Amino acid sequence: MEPTHNTKDRITWHLACNVNDIPEDGGGCALIEGKQIAIFNFARRGEWYATDNECPHRQQMAIGRGMIGSQGEEPKVACPFHKKTFSLKTGQCLTDDDYKINTFPVIIKENQVYIGL
Repeated sequence: MEPTHNTKDRITWHLACNVNDIPEDGGGCALIEGKQIAIFNFARRGEWYATDNECPHRQQMAIGRGMIGSQGEEPKVACPFHKKTFSLKTGQCLTDDDYKINTFPVIIKENQVYIGL
């Protein structure tokens, strides 16, 4: 199933990894077009997310190693270094309005994870 997007830009889908490469309720990272993309298997919610791997707070490539959870109904990830939390849906920092990360659409097809850029 193709996700719905509110964008005029054309999305190119990239094979990132196999679903078994990302732990349940955890994350990992893939290098796509020279960009580190954090990928999350939020198994408790039955959802997949992808974001920038770089935390804008200190420019560290760490988001893919962050802990995922929810703030109310909002799925989030916390940077493992300084605990800034980001919405997995919008990328907005939930603890500091000055920071935001990019989010990317994810589709799963035949046990493969595809990221849209």
